[in-house]
Amino acid sequence: MRLLSVTIALVVALLLQVTVLPHFAWRIGGLGVVPDLVLLVVVAVALVTDTRYATLTGFFAGVLTDLAPPADHVAGRGALALMIVGYVIGRLAHDHVAEVGRPDEDVVRRPPLPLVVAAAAGGSFIGTTVFALSGLVLGDSAASVADLLPVVLAALVMDVVAALVVVPVVLALLSRPAGRQRSERTLAGTTRTSRRTLARS
Repeated sequence: MRLLSVTIALVVALLLQVTVLPHFAWRIGGLGVVPDLVLLVVVAVALVTDTRYATLTGFFAGVLTDLAPPADHVAGRGALALMIVGYVIGRLAHDHVAEVGRPDEDVVRRPPLPLVVAAAAGGSFIGTTVFALSGLVLGDSAASVADLLPVVLAALVMDVVAALVVVPVVLALLSRPAGRQRSERTLAGTTRTSRRTLARS
């Protein structure tokens, strides 16, 4: 159920990112900057799962962005960037915040707002920087480092604002199957206890 929830969140985020948000893009130096909703889904997953799960989510999310039209970059750049985002945010969140939910828990705990903002800012900076630098290394981008710096800063601001909506929605989606599974296990345990009581009587 958690895998299904993550898949739905990624697909919806990708569709919004490539169809709706380009009409509201912030133009900087000829480049259109929009909130990276797919990255924010990866950040949300990293906050409430383990590092391995977040890294794999980042990889497959990046593959989707690499293959979805109108992709105009070398395939693999998005996968690399989002995989690193999932690993780094997952590692930092779980190393320093004990209250964040774990994948083996029945209930997905909501991370505090400062952690959401910090994770969105860090994930945006890491993801955008890795994607931009990989383009320079591979010769897939004609822009210079000086040209990309304003883009990275604008993307960071937009991602932090969008995270205030996207991350809570994704966390709510992830918590629903966990809550249902807990209720089912509780009901099953109650039924077994009742049967044992009746058998003894």
